[in-house]
Amino acid sequence: MKVTIVGAGNVGASCADAISYRGIASQVVILDIKEGFAEGKAMDLMQCATNTGFNTQITGVTNDYSRTANSEVVVITSGIPRKPGMTREELIGINAGIVKSVAENLLQHSPNATFVIVSNPMDTMTYLAFKSLGLPKNKIIGMGGALDSSRFRYYLSKALNKPANDVSAMVIGGHGDTTMIPLTRLASYNGIPVSEFLSQVQLDKVAADTMVGGATLTGLLGTSAWYAPGASVAYLVDSILNNQKKMIACSVLLEGEYGQNDICIGVPCIIGKNGIEEIVSIQLNDAEKASFAKSADAVRNMNNDLKSHLG
Repeated sequence: MKVTIVGAGNVGASCADAISYRGIASQVVILDIKEGFAEGKAMDLMQCATNTGFNTQITGVTNDYSRTANSEVVVITSGIPRKPGMTREELIGINAGIVKSVAENLLQHSPNATFVIVSNPMDTMTYLAFKSLGLPKNKIIGMGGALDSSRFRYYLSKALNKPANDVSAMVIGGHGDTTMIPLTRLASYNGIPVSEFLSQVQLDKVAADTMVGGATLTGLLGTSAWYAPGASVAYLVDSILNNQKKMIACSVLLEGEYGQNDICIGVPCIIGKNGIEEIVSIQLNDAEKASFAKSADAVRNMNNDLKSHLG
């Protein structure tokens, strides 16, 4: 099984790292526009093999899309990362042209691939990929919800003082500091609602911390985070390649689901060999419905900004 990752920066390299260590794919190709950069990352990763025991073959290439041919999954991380004080939305004009060109080049060589979009603003870049490639909507997946949900579970685990792996929780809506919706009402600790253990004040703080989780890390690191995004991509790719049919919050094109049309936004999905196998409908309360509609409006405004940038 072959996976291509475009962008050999921190996020792309962490994706390759996580996929290889977990043995998810037999072959990983890392592609970057910078001469020798992907080759160096691939070599560095391959020199871990004897000490960590993985058997994945990792190859780095400079801007040669022919080497990505026949990939089952392609991951697009290319574009500039956030800097402190910068929103994901501010990246639209810079990253849109990059993502569109990359996606079209990948499609020429891997027409049957499932596309996983990581580049920010992620929902809008997922929408751009859908509009540019002409693929069915199940083949184009934005990964933001997987990452946001992992951060939500982390903050819940800290508040509970319990292991994150014992916490079940999901974030839907846009992948943005003001647009994501941590579903505190539905979060649970080993099947018991977290509201049995945490006050509403505590839950509100967890939700607020989750929403600025990326910005918090950007402020600390001076750039976007990479370990958790890389692990989130690997989790998603694993469910695709091994047909695990996990329920993962992903950005996907909606056609009436959740009262929305012609927009890519995060909702729970079943992920398997066909990409998006099913969009799962969950019963939101009135407040959650209102928050989702507001989030969709914000994402749609970004899509309109995208159209103005692309003419």
